[in-house]
Amino acid sequence: MVAHVLRLRIALLVGALRGDRGHVVRTVLALVAVAAATTAACVALLTLGDAETDVVLAVTVLGGSAVTLGFALAPLIGAADDPLDPRRFALVPLPRLPLTAVLAVAGLISVPIFALLAIAVTAAVVWGEHGVSWPAAAGGVLLGVLTCALLARVCMALASLFLRERRSRELSGLFLLAIVVVVVPVGVFLASLEWAGTVPTQLGEAVSALALTPIGAAWAFPGLFARDAAAAGMSLLVALATLAVLALLWVWVVKRLLTTTERPLTVRERAGLGWFAVAPGTPGGAVAARSLVYWFRDRRYIVNVLVIPFAAVFTVVPLVIAGVPLELAVLVPVPFAALLLGWLPHNDLAYDSTAVWMHIASGMKGVSDRVGRLVPVLIIGIALLAVAVPVAISIHGRWALLPAMAGVCFSLFFAGLGLSSVSSVVAPYPVSPPGESPFRQPQRTGSGGAIAQSLVLLGAVAVSVPALWSGWIALTRDIDAALPALWAGLAAGFGVLLIGVTAGSMIFTRRGGRLMEFAEST
Repeated sequence: MVAHVLRLRIALLVGALRGDRGHVVRTVLALVAVAAATTAACVALLTLGDAETDVVLAVTVLGGSAVTLGFALAPLIGAADDPLDPRRFALVPLPRLPLTAVLAVAGLISVPIFALLAIAVTAAVVWGEHGVSWPAAAGGVLLGVLTCALLARVCMALASLFLRERRSRELSGLFLLAIVVVVVPVGVFLASLEWAGTVPTQLGEAVSALALTPIGAAWAFPGLFARDAAAAGMSLLVALATLAVLALLWVWVVKRLLTTTERPLTVRERAGLGWFAVAPGTPGGAVAARSLVYWFRDRRYIVNVLVIPFAAVFTVVPLVIAGVPLELAVLVPVPFAALLLGWLPHNDLAYDSTAVWMHIASGMKGVSDRVGRLVPVLIIGIALLAVAVPVAISIHGRWALLPAMAGVCFSLFFAGLGLSSVSSVVAPYPVSPPGESPFRQPQRTGSGGAIAQSLVLLGAVAVSVPALWSGWIALTRDIDAALPALWAGLAAGFGVLLIGVTAGSMIFTRRGGRLMEFAEST
């Protein structure tokens, strides 16, 4: 049985080079890209032969942790089916535990594992040049590769169990967005550090922490073995415990897959529904899915979103012309963008036109409407601010100011969302109808629209005054005020958001008839 499954695995790998010409070309190009990246990584590792042990440890632990996370996230992001899914063997009379072990071994025969093995062996060679015994270096390689392979198998099986019905381009996009939100700030921070031949203090603390985590313990073991036996022992225990937990999870997942059946009818029913297949099957989930469709397809929403980065960047120009240093002027665009992002949904109900009747006629609760409409802005705003804030702080040059900048931006953003939740149901004003140019605005007989816009902007700024003041003190006088600015911003932002959503929900429920009259009249 073992030989048969392994031959099947090899046949599947070779079969990827067969088929139509376009498929073969794409496969060959992908293999060439993987080979080139693997070669570059191996060469880069070999150049660390003369580096300090701490530098090699930092590079291997950070790189190994990132690769391990990649093996865990790739099955969740990708939409490919597992060719060795345990359910494919459900009709074969094989004992479950031996089948579980064979499928785990077959998972080692893959292109990503071969590439990882080459890089891990190169790292072991580098550790040998730094005086690490070959059993310790080989043990680190074995633990790291086995952890990645088993983690990928478990995550792929879990994805097939719990994400199969919701697997879509939209869900993959959300996973990728989450990765970007995490990777970009970390990359900006690492790029801003000054190595000067040694490991920066902040990075050394991060490496020490990762060495005791499931994703970094195996990769840290060889380096710690040469420097600190006690720390190496702790890393070894964590790595072995991680493998044991993953093995138990794999056994449980295989049993679950072999004793449950797929529901193809449900998959067909949900196929092609886009955001509606991703969102929860609740009234708020339906509103969120419909809002996401509008925000990413309706040019009226798209133009509003695209204007914000340009408007924020242009605020730097007059400041620089007036003589403000660039390292100070660069701190202005991000809070300004946060303010505009929170202001965006202040009239979102008017963009629905007559489609708002669906929410009112169905008896939907106001909280479902208010929260569902904020989901697209939260996704866009959090992703944009998570990238922009560390970039601005990196250009400024003082990372100690990061908490203050984060507090100010979160306060402006969340307070704006809370006030917008009230404004859109209290004072909606006419906008261009669906399908029309976003630059063509209807005539307005009153000043209600201008007042609503101004109140949301000024109210968000007024609520954020404590965070702004603490941030200013941290910038000009005492950097210790950065943390109070963060907590003040979070408290004010979340408080106003909660109050605004609650008040907006109650008003939406009571003003349903008037909102319908407004939609019909415009």
